[in-house]
Amino acid sequence: MNVLRQFLSRPAGAVFVWMACSHLMAADLVVPDSVIFERGIEFSNPDNQHLQINLARPKQGNGPFPVVLCIHGGGFRAGTREGYDRLCVTLAAQGYVAATVTYRLAPAYPFPAAVEDCKTSVRWLRAHAADYHLDPHRIGVMGGSAGGHLALFLGVTAGVAAFEGEGHREQSSAVDCVVSVYGPSDFTQSYGKSVDAHEVLPLFFGGNLETRRREHIVGSPLYWVTPQAPPTLCIHGTEDKYVAHEQAVWMVDRLKAASVEAELLTLPGAGHGFKGDDAEKADAAMLAFFDRHLKPARP
Repeated sequence: MNVLRQFLSRPAGAVFVWMACSHLMAADLVVPDSVIFERGIEFSNPDNQHLQINLARPKQGNGPFPVVLCIHGGGFRAGTREGYDRLCVTLAAQGYVAATVTYRLAPAYPFPAAVEDCKTSVRWLRAHAADYHLDPHRIGVMGGSAGGHLALFLGVTAGVAAFEGEGHREQSSAVDCVVSVYGPSDFTQSYGKSVDAHEVLPLFFGGNLETRRREHIVGSPLYWVTPQAPPTLCIHGTEDKYVAHEQAVWMVDRLKAASVEAELLTLPGAGHGFKGDDAEKADAAMLAFFDRHLKPARP
């Protein structure tokens, strides 16, 4: 799964270079004959933003296939869905319908706009289950960094009306399992422990912790954990300078305290971006987790 490795190896400071290259990477994407890959499918249009997904699915078979929604990072203010195109194609080659989603970015669209958009994309997938041969009862979500936060948030806020957004409200936005790759869980503990929290979070919440403390709490997945949360895997390096490793520890501990299945893969010495053996371990753990929770057990 080289695409995940490439994406996760980029530090947050390289996000704008990544954005500039993403369309070139999309043009270079090689789609195997076994996969159907569709770009630019509009799923929502809040404030005339024409939000889209790219979607990959197996060419053979009628499914229904399990689903993985991939949410890009970029500090809530940057990044594009194309960064996960190759991951989606890789997942489709292994029997998944995989989608990578665009969401509205700060500061033009502060919290909870990004959450609403990601939830709307889940409901859109369910509403179009027959069109894409996907199983609406087996939907997982993954994301890296800011995308990891959004994945966690989807997991712990199913049915919370304030975050649902618009479109296909007859469908559920709940997900069946979550993989967060160095996603933050408690923004009240980010300042002073992240090299760019003082830049990123005031844009996302419309102010810093002093002026927007309530928003920082409401926007933190840690404070929404209930026993109804889905199985969750957090993957995090101990030397992450952008999102402290303890953010994953807190989330997994809180989930376990609520009797939710939760796992933490700690990568000693790894930073905000994985390379070499660390990337291999992260890839393998994510795929094994999705296989275990989204694919039927073999007899």
